[in-house]
Amino acid sequence: MLTVSGHQVHRVTAGEGTPAVMVHCALMRHQALLPLAKAIGGQVTLIDMPGHGQSGPWDGKQDYQKLVAAAAAACCDGPTHLIGHSFGATAALRLAVTQPDLVNRLTLIEPVYFAAAKGTAEHAAHARAFRPFISAMLMGDEERAAEVFNGLWGDATWGDISARRRSYLVERVHLVVAGGAEIEEDADGITSAARLGALEIPVTLIRGGATQPVIVAIHAALIARIPDAVDHVVAGAGHMLPVDRAHVAEVAAIIRAADPETG
Repeated sequence: MLTVSGHQVHRVTAGEGTPAVMVHCALMRHQALLPLAKAIGGQVTLIDMPGHGQSGPWDGKQDYQKLVAAAAAACCDGPTHLIGHSFGATAALRLAVTQPDLVNRLTLIEPVYFAAAKGTAEHAAHARAFRPFISAMLMGDEERAAEVFNGLWGDATWGDISARRRSYLVERVHLVVAGGAEIEEDADGITSAARLGALEIPVTLIRGGATQPVIVAIHAALIARIPDAVDHVVAGAGHMLPVDRAHVAEVAAIIRAADPETG
């Protein structure tokens, strides 16, 4: 267990060899990425983001994305390969931009940095689709908000999810709002051309071929701004491709192939 800015953050390490740090998406937990970690190989440290899994609760005061990035930084013993999915990928990107000495390689799987796609038709469509979630949260209907969020970004229909899993999502759906300001507005300009253009590490982006259009727009913006970045598409996959058993092997193969030491 790590203590990061007064928060208890659970971490586990799997395997041996070249180190990597992996950060899961919102409303999940580190176990969801364990199959991918094992398929990649090497020594992978995984965390439960604050408020998730076995980590302690978020205090409701500190910037959530910065807190997750700090938790990932605490797992880096020198320059490290950082792997993130969805919101976890936005925290990974923040860390690479703000503390480049800690990251020697970056893998971003469907980073939901919506600010990067602002001004596109895809971003406008995303904003419209997300309005029912915002409305539900404003009305205090967290169960409805969790159902809407799952419908947009989850890997199973609400009715097919177990009651225990639904309860987990409802109890943590406020954490989606916690990280919203940074990914929607990006006040620190993490995704700006100037800051991304300064990245001097290889960046691998991976998205599903059947993902939401806004992800395609985000990837396009990041590819245009990061000097050494390559975009990969996994045919038939959706947003949850790194935890989908049908696609884990292909995602792992992409990550391994991009390794300059083994690729």
